[in-house]
Amino acid sequence: MVEFLQCTVPCRYKASQRLISQDIHSNTYNYKSTFSMEIVPICKDNVVCLSPKLAQSLGNMNQICVCIRVTSAIHLIDPNTLQVADIDGSTFWSHPFNSLCHPKQLEEFIVMECSIVQDLKRKAGAGMISKKHTLGEVWVQKTSEMDTDKQYFCRTHLGHLLNPGDLVLGFDLANCNVNDEHVNKMNSDRVPDVVLIKKSYDRTKRQRRRNWKLKELARDKENMDTDDERQYQDFLEDLEEDEAIRKNVNIYRDSTIPVESDTDDEGAPRISLAEMLEDLHISQDATGEEGASMMT
Repeated sequence: MVEFLQCTVPCRYKASQRLISQDIHSNTYNYKSTFSMEIVPICKDNVVCLSPKLAQSLGNMNQICVCIRVTSAIHLIDPNTLQVADIDGSTFWSHPFNSLCHPKQLEEFIVMECSIVQDLKRKAGAGMISKKHTLGEVWVQKTSEMDTDKQYFCRTHLGHLLNPGDLVLGFDLANCNVNDEHVNKMNSDRVPDVVLIKKSYDRTKRQRRRNWKLKELARDKENMDTDDERQYQDFLEDLEEDEAIRKNVNIYRDSTIPVESDTDDEGAPRISLAEMLEDLHISQDATGEEGASMMT
């Protein structure tokens, strides 16, 4: 279990043993082993603030970054420059940092204007730039403040996805009370007003058009509005949006849903048929009839 967690997420552990009994005649000892695991408190889509020393060692990144993936390392992207960096467990424990927001704190914004940044001046000693993202400058407005004229300007790594009128989830740094030692020491002009995390789609429509499924243990599906169900739907959406996440997951075609194009009317990402497996039941055979002889 410890080895599995070490290969899956950045973590550290302590092991201890306690002598339970011993037999001096056969020279055998019975120990109770205890393992204490500590996993990094960073998840996908979290906004983090790095220490100045760590940001400089990663190629002069901005301190405010977005976590785009967590594997055996924490994958960060700078929404202002598209610079990416990977932080392993040992680096994190040497320069720890916390998440600035919880997924429930994300607010919905509507894109008013969006333009692509063509020529970006890179700093000296800058690190790798993400090729999967496009840097954009956007003006956004909260959907809860549509009766006002207050808008926010920010840079985002979602320039290839956003168009005027789209909905996007983001974290409002300008109007929140952040208790973080690194943020409190930053100059106010270095802290963005809004950090955009991901484009928002109609969840009900995505569920209705999802023509694939996962093999799972039996669970209670009566309470569909529980937090566990929302987290499960978030996981399914992550599988659709990120190919790297689903490469080790067996995805089965759901024959009850008709086959449509890879993208729906809103452009929401979908899994192609080439990545799906046929759902084969043990009670069925190659002829499709129960109990019939197998065809060779």
